[in-house]
Amino acid sequence: MTTSQTPGAHERSGDPAGALAETPDLYGAYPRLSEHQIAALAAYGEQLATRAGEVLYREGEIAERFFVILSGRVAIVEGLGSDEENVLGVHGAGRFLGEISTLTGEAAFVSAVVREPGDVLAVPLPELRRLVTRDPTLGDVVLRAFLVRRSLLIEVGTGLRILGSCFQPETRRLLEFTARNRLPHRFVDLDKDATAEALVRELGVTPDETPVVIWKGQVLRNPGPSDLARLIGLPAPGDGEVTCDLLIVGAGPAGLAAAVYGASEGLTTIVLDEIATGGQAAASPLIENYLGFPAGISGAELAERAVLQAEKFGAQLRYPAPATALERADGHHAVGLDNGATVSAHAVVIATGARYRKLDVQRLDEFEGTSVYYAATPVEARMCAGDPVVVVGGGNSAAQAAVFLARQAPRVCLVVRHGDLERDMSRYLAERLRRDPTIDVHVNSEVRGLVGDRSLEAVVVEERDSGSREVLPARAVFVFIGAEPHTAWLGGEVALDEDGFILTGPEARQEEAGGVGWPFDRAPYALETSRPGVFAVGDVRSGAVRRVASAVGEGAMAVRFVHQYLAAVGAAAQPPGVSASRAQVPTA
Repeated sequence: MTTSQTPGAHERSGDPAGALAETPDLYGAYPRLSEHQIAALAAYGEQLATRAGEVLYREGEIAERFFVILSGRVAIVEGLGSDEENVLGVHGAGRFLGEISTLTGEAAFVSAVVREPGDVLAVPLPELRRLVTRDPTLGDVVLRAFLVRRSLLIEVGTGLRILGSCFQPETRRLLEFTARNRLPHRFVDLDKDATAEALVRELGVTPDETPVVIWKGQVLRNPGPSDLARLIGLPAPGDGEVTCDLLIVGAGPAGLAAAVYGASEGLTTIVLDEIATGGQAAASPLIENYLGFPAGISGAELAERAVLQAEKFGAQLRYPAPATALERADGHHAVGLDNGATVSAHAVVIATGARYRKLDVQRLDEFEGTSVYYAATPVEARMCAGDPVVVVGGGNSAAQAAVFLARQAPRVCLVVRHGDLERDMSRYLAERLRRDPTIDVHVNSEVRGLVGDRSLEAVVVEERDSGSREVLPARAVFVFIGAEPHTAWLGGEVALDEDGFILTGPEARQEEAGGVGWPFDRAPYALETSRPGVFAVGDVRSGAVRRVASAVGEGAMAVRFVHQYLAAVGAAAQPPGVSASRAQVPTA
């Protein structure tokens, strides 16, 4: 067995029993519960005696209980029973076990093993979920600790091991999926790690079977995101046809807000997303101007909190679930998925958002996935730590990325196309950029070229007025320019503006897509598309204000209009799944 030297790891104490020193608290990851909080949990749990060596939960298994240590000590172990067994931490009385997968229903990425016998309090997870929603103080302690623990697991690279070439599109897709879903993993690049090829040969894997994912003794050859989702217990969609009251396509801030309000107001609600929850906002390292979070909150944490909130009210989240078509079926709206399944609903909210545009430069494809990124999360930051980087864009996302990357990069160059730094970004971010000595801002400039052999070495930047060019050393480029709506899958079923964003409200009434006129005397509701009962919210909507707060507001508003729509169509014939009480317009 080895003892990790990463954050949260410990040295052996040297006593005859080989006990380990208790892990010091890190960033609020390992708090001790008060006697009052333990007593509240005890009312719903069972006190159990433990013995040395007992496994409370095992890597790869989905937890059924939440454990609080009453006495004794428990070690958190990676690779239990293998030659690479690694102790990540040890906890004693008053602490609780688990991380965010405990609440989300994913498989555990580590094991919990009793090192010193004592007693634990075992609380069934449904009881824990109910209790933390009724006790906000306890709920915040548990949730905050779980979120930080997931970040620590990502930082030390525990969990999945991905072996592949960074130049393979399949490898890039897996890395994007793991990063977007904040899955702990370690990437081993076959082009850079001399020992990796020997391991691949030992596994009997041929070159055309890479990338390979290794976890808890299993070897997945060239898996897709859906295969990975099944392996760790993500809620991927099944086959066949499903019907619900409200279907939300897209799980960014707007979609998650619609899920919270729809499910909490009694609508059977399903949420689909192509890759992961959180949308573009999840890539933001710190959102500082979101109401109610004076110290700021990361986009990933905001998304994870919203997911738990939506699931608390009964919303069903399914991902990866790429939508491929919007159709009409027996008076319902039907959304087809890439696996052939169909989800039908009485009302649909489209919240598929927008994606950052790609740089218009030669050789972009050569460096995408290896040196060109469209998000700045801890995963990307770790891959280019210690190297100079270039950030392209003039909005809040670009500024937030530059400030975040400056913590690890020796030099960050921000390239802004126009000359006014405060035109598209908040003033506090512009001031922060000016004050940071690690960040160089190049205004009125554009990227004209990428330099390097198999990996990026430099970026060519041109000053737009003079035409002068400068070669900036860079091992990575982070792109946050413009936005392209994710609407191609709609196939002309709803009206779009000239840039491809979805028209809503009075502008959508001009003519329903396909040449069918608007069928009602009333005008479309404010967020309703040219197709009655289909709504659009967030960045995918024409005229949207591209801020997290406005997206959340639109998601909440859309549910009110959904109720109005269902009340109108439900007066003639009550569709299955929508009760008379649900068809009323909510008063709050």
